[in-house]
Amino acid sequence: MEQPADQPSPRLVWLLSAGHTVDDLYQGAVPALIPFFVAARHWDYAAASGITVAATLLSSVVQPVFGVLTDRLRLPWLVPLGMSVAGAGVGLSGLGHSYVLTWLAIALSGLGVAAYHPESARLARAVARGSHVAMSWFSVGGNLGFALAPLIVAAMLGALGTGGTLPLAIPALICAVITLRALRGAAWANTGATARRVRDGSDEWGQFLKLTVAVVARSVVTFGLGTFLALYVEQRLHAGTAVGETALVVFYGVGALGTIVGGRLAERIGRVRLVRVSYLLGIPALVALWAAPGAAIFVAIIATAIVFYVPFSLHVTLGQDYLPSRFGTASGVTLGLAVSVGGLAAPVLGVIADHVGLRAAMAALIVMPVVATIAGLRLREPRSAGGARPAPVLAPAATSASASPSPSPSGS
Repeated sequence: MEQPADQPSPRLVWLLSAGHTVDDLYQGAVPALIPFFVAARHWDYAAASGITVAATLLSSVVQPVFGVLTDRLRLPWLVPLGMSVAGAGVGLSGLGHSYVLTWLAIALSGLGVAAYHPESARLARAVARGSHVAMSWFSVGGNLGFALAPLIVAAMLGALGTGGTLPLAIPALICAVITLRALRGAAWANTGATARRVRDGSDEWGQFLKLTVAVVARSVVTFGLGTFLALYVEQRLHAGTAVGETALVVFYGVGALGTIVGGRLAERIGRVRLVRVSYLLGIPALVALWAAPGAAIFVAIIATAIVFYVPFSLHVTLGQDYLPSRFGTASGVTLGLAVSVGGLAAPVLGVIADHVGLRAAMAALIVMPVVATIAGLRLREPRSAGGARPAPVLAPAATSASASPSPSPSGS
């Protein structure tokens, strides 16, 4: 039977996932750009990590603001606008040789990322209708963006040099137009509730804060690896930029696979149990990455990517279910703020790398999954989810179809 035009559909899962791919392409482009800027402009590690701060500092400050706004207002236009600004910032980043101008352009991109995530996560949850698998497809879109970024950046800057960043903005502009047209014709995107209270209506702030600690700790690892993994692999293998970019592609590409696996495993063994195991396994994975000799480092990269990306989409749904009346805030923190804050640790790693060595900076990351494990052990399944699937968040027009199976990207 044909689905009503104003009802969320599997096609919209693909649309939002593709948009997430494009938006996070620009987050992934920042670490991919750094080795090229370092080689061409002779930056030290501290300067390189400063670019990561540019991508995360402004984003971290304004992310809660966008989250609160999406709790109170329906702002679907923030999705295409955010990805457009994210693309424009990266496109402008290589046009001048001034470090300050590059820093400001990357900061602009971070602002666009901050605007995009809370509202896109609200829309994705409405489309997912309670399915962990559907939410994992939305999340994996972001992972794919990170994975594609090194390939696209390497091809573009390899051909045009560090001044050839402007064409990188084109995917954002194209996808923004497509998304804007799709959302304009979707009544549910404009009338759907941003959040609603379920069961006893209480927000579990204590549990949410523990989750936030774990997400921040994981973010320090992923941003630290995003900033320095390519340089670390180049140093360990005495190889060139191409090998370092390949390491980033492997890390983010396998991470995307881990996100999909995480959504499916969560429906079998539960979200909290799965994130605890993932955090715990992150400790030996990082030790292996630090100690692996020669080409075995790629095996360690694969293991590290899997364990740190399996819980990625689960952080979002757990956060939304811990704060059932504040979906925008929960999404802004778990998908945006807590992730961005991890990038603020990059300068610390940069200072360690400059004064002690890059390998010492990588060793420092091992502390983070320990912190995440300790926080994860104190988590429990949210009351609003009944210990099982997350409560669906639907537009009024879609509630009549709530008895139908949850849509997935395959439509099954």
